[in-house]
Amino acid sequence: MAEFVVLSAIWGGSFALIKVAVDGGVAPLWVALWRCLFGALTLWILCLATRTAPSGDRRVWGHAVVVALLFNAVPFALFAYGETHISSVLAGVWNATTPLATLVFVLALVRAERPTVRRLLGLATGLVGVLVVLGVWRSLPSGLLSGTVACLAATMCYGAGFAYTRRFFSGRSESAAVLSAVQVTCATLELALVTPLAAGVPGWPGVGAAASLVVLGALGTGLAYVLNVRIIRAAGSTVASTVTYVVPLWSTLFGAVLLGEPLTWNTAAGAVLVVAGVVLSRNPASRRSDRPAAMSGNSLDQPADHDEARRR
Repeated sequence: MAEFVVLSAIWGGSFALIKVAVDGGVAPLWVALWRCLFGALTLWILCLATRTAPSGDRRVWGHAVVVALLFNAVPFALFAYGETHISSVLAGVWNATTPLATLVFVLALVRAERPTVRRLLGLATGLVGVLVVLGVWRSLPSGLLSGTVACLAATMCYGAGFAYTRRFFSGRSESAAVLSAVQVTCATLELALVTPLAAGVPGWPGVGAAASLVVLGALGTGLAYVLNVRIIRAAGSTVASTVTYVVPLWSTLFGAVLLGEPLTWNTAAGAVLVVAGVVLSRNPASRRSDRPAAMSGNSLDQPADHDEARRR
């Protein structure tokens, strides 16, 4: 469906937009802050347009502070920092490991989840894919290592964020747009407290970098949330969750074609192994249950449904 293609393209293109911003001299923390700010504004405009009232429940805002830290503030800054050392193509590949990181935290923190041979095989396959992408058989540049560690740390934040969301933030009666707006607003405030002190006063990065930040926030951290929920409700959670497999294809396309970034054989081969690991690690029982999402937009069996949207 058209919305699925648009959603995967928006999320896949986010890494190229981050690269344009950091290459334009925007500090990683400012990249994270601007994308959260523009994303929050977009989501609140959508709430106003649909006449959806914001939540007054203090528990929602309290949990949103934690979710925003794990899904937005920290990983957004880490991915931006990572892309000061590595290409957007490689960052997109590392983002594809998010379901594997999620599975690690879910198995550790959610009692109902149990490790299976299939899931452990998926984790092992994904790990091999990471090693292939890195090219561990040769000497690794320090920049590659630091950028990779930052991006993988970001995916670990996403994994912890999903586990926390599943336990404390799922199944709320508020709409998906409201929960998303509250979360991204909290992330904006968190970054606003730290960024000016840690990164100084921002300068004008140029039209290209500024435009990339607006698009990154409004589309990748705003409109994409709404598209994801529409897909879940129209086609079911299983179809929606497969966007995880398509995003690396778009990130590679944008990075290689638009930014002229190199694509090595081991990056492509490792990406295939990572995606194969994600497919293997998915719970077959959840694939058989393709029910529509609740009003909150969450599907507790699917790490890549609305929880996937809220993390981007």
